[in-house]
Amino acid sequence: MHDDVDVSRLPEGVTPLGNDIFAIDTMLAGYPGIVSSYLIRTERPCIVEVGTAGSARVLHDAVIALGLSPADLATIVVTHIHLDHAGGTGDMAALFPNAEIVVHERGARHLADPSRLMRSAAMVWGDRLDTLFGQMHPTEAQRIRSVAETGEIDLGGGRRLVTHYAPGHAKHHMGLVDTLTGDLYVGDALGVYNQLTGDVRPATPPPDFDMQACLRTLGLFSDLDAQRLMFSHFGAVDTVAETIDRARAELHLWVETVRESHGSAGDLDHAIAMVRDKVISRYKPLPPDASPEAAAVLDTLSGAEANVSGIVHWLDRLEQERAEAEREKREEQG
Repeated sequence: MHDDVDVSRLPEGVTPLGNDIFAIDTMLAGYPGIVSSYLIRTERPCIVEVGTAGSARVLHDAVIALGLSPADLATIVVTHIHLDHAGGTGDMAALFPNAEIVVHERGARHLADPSRLMRSAAMVWGDRLDTLFGQMHPTEAQRIRSVAETGEIDLGGGRRLVTHYAPGHAKHHMGLVDTLTGDLYVGDALGVYNQLTGDVRPATPPPDFDMQACLRTLGLFSDLDAQRLMFSHFGAVDTVAETIDRARAELHLWVETVRESHGSAGDLDHAIAMVRDKVISRYKPLPPDASPEAAAVLDTLSGAEANVSGIVHWLDRLEQERAEAEREKREEQG
């Protein structure tokens, strides 16, 4: 299979990116421009990211429109198991019966049995859970392949996706490099790219956000010498070094702003207000024709409230670790 698709007849939300790669808007909660999936339409076709449970039928229809049958899909891979990226894995596995499901080893058990993940999500999202994400259904354990520090996905014809463990946003996060194109599928490790404004914002949700791990992952991504960055939120970016540098700078700015608030004994609302005033106010406004509803959903997923909560959680964890180390030191000396 090669780039033999009639691009003039592609459905809305499907974008050809060359070298048999097609971006597919998963239409999270019915809104465009929030979560992008990618179909690599090679000898062994592969989908990277599946979006939510509600996105499974959208992806299915796009794959059919791109000339494949459900039996043709060889691999489904998720960068991590957060519901906006992997919530539809069980539904996708049912729709594509021959596809192997690839995930980092720290997320594999949650795909096989999502009950704990869904309970945790219900505590975070409450009434918004069903509207945003729907219910994540189990994936047959025998179809799941977990990878560790690195792994490989065969795309056929000597082309591969190489996985790289990339924590910081989440403990079960990985990036993927296409050996033919040099494309790097970044998940949420670089944050959120807004195609409409060109801004890059961090994604630092609780409970896993870890600043040091994030910075190590950014260093790893720099070293991989990618040719293009494939954001899950949202789209392909070819200014690689500049975008990674901006992601690093934004991460530092958000963390330092929250740390400043935290150091002044401010509560969470105060920290969020400071971030909105000092950080978010710098970003370009959306164009007039942008969907305000889609922007609101993206802000819910990775806006000030979620990001600041994750940073505060990390700062509290650091403080707890420091206090425990001090206590152990005193006990050793005493």
